[in-house]
Amino acid sequence: MALQSRIRPHFLFNSLNTVLGLMRSEPQLAETVLENLAELYRALLSESGVLSRLEREIALARAYTEIEVTRLGSRLTVNWQCQGVPFDALVPPFVLQPLLENAVYHGVEPSEAGGVVNVTIFLKGDQLNLVVRNPCESPSHRQSGNRMALTNIRERLALHFDAEAEMSAYEAGGEFVVQIRMPYKHG
Repeated sequence: MALQSRIRPHFLFNSLNTVLGLMRSEPQLAETVLENLAELYRALLSESGVLSRLEREIALARAYTEIEVTRLGSRLTVNWQCQGVPFDALVPPFVLQPLLENAVYHGVEPSEAGGVVNVTIFLKGDQLNLVVRNPCESPSHRQSGNRMALTNIRERLALHFDAEAEMSAYEAGGEFVVQIRMPYKHG
């Protein structure tokens, strides 16, 4: 259940199907997708519960989004805004990737036109902020989720930072927004 709350099994199957489709026509791209997939699962299986450097979490999240961009093509655009971010910041492992997976699964995939996922990371005072925005389907077309990923992230934030960290998730202006604020600790 813990593994499933971090990376959905359908992602693995979709990724492998993407690789199969690319093997003959674009073998180099197929290899890149497999390398990204291996990196994600290696990190997932080695997670020890200790804080991870933000630089590592961004790299894993980018590996995930590269796989999804390969699979969904022009239907998915991911905008990263993290200039000047302290990459030495310590964060709970897999704090960013599940948010992106939710954004793709619930916000982009259901729409024929696809959509844009915006990731903004910034330091404000002594607080590290992570914000993920994605399109939000109308309630009648929305895929319901079990909110396991959000619950898992909340629990890990509380474990590492107690009441010093907070996460909010809400809909605004046709977007689903998740905001995380945690103390800036570096290492």
